[in-house]
Amino acid sequence: MGKNMPQTVLTPDEKPEYWDEAVAALIERDRILRRIIPQFPDDGLAPPRDPFVTLARALIGHQSSVKAADAAWQRFTSGCGKRPTPQAVLRLAADDATLAGLPKRKADYITDLATHFAEKKVQPARWGAMDDEAVVAELCAIRGIGRWTAEMFLIFHLQRSDVLPLDDSRLLKAISLHYFSGEPVSRFEAREVAQAWAPWRTVATWFLWRSLDPAAVQY
Repeated sequence: MGKNMPQTVLTPDEKPEYWDEAVAALIERDRILRRIIPQFPDDGLAPPRDPFVTLARALIGHQSSVKAADAAWQRFTSGCGKRPTPQAVLRLAADDATLAGLPKRKADYITDLATHFAEKKVQPARWGAMDDEAVVAELCAIRGIGRWTAEMFLIFHLQRSDVLPLDDSRLLKAISLHYFSGEPVSRFEAREVAQAWAPWRTVATWFLWRSLDPAAVQY
């Protein structure tokens, strides 16, 4: 799947330092990943973006396909710049409450996120030294950010190696497809499958996402 689609090729020093070790371990342990991972040999998490951009992209992408999320992001950035800042978002919100056509709830959430950053109600510089659950708890105090968004931040910005986002519908769909012959899968069953992936559950999740969509998501 996706062999004829353009790929983002990352050099070894652009991927997280644990990536190649994780890939080798997952291929050895899991027969499904042994088949999927080689289809994307030069793939992986790209270097992290600005924390505000990562969170804004995650909020826009929640419960959307990669294609729909990318289209919404393009509309959003047409109004506040390709690398939006909290200040630019707040200026746009003053003139356009939808932030260039976002659903009202998502626009409200991103405006509130911008307010938190602009008023320094959050301290991103501290997050790198905090454990996963502490970061999740702090992020979930921001309006509109639930566990899914916080875990996307752990994966795409902090690049933690062992995140298992069980609230992610695409991950559950991929586990259903590859491990349960397409039958519905519970969170408990998904967690049981993922036990073999630790401490590299982020990497396993990434490649299962790619098995569904040839366009690599990057928040």
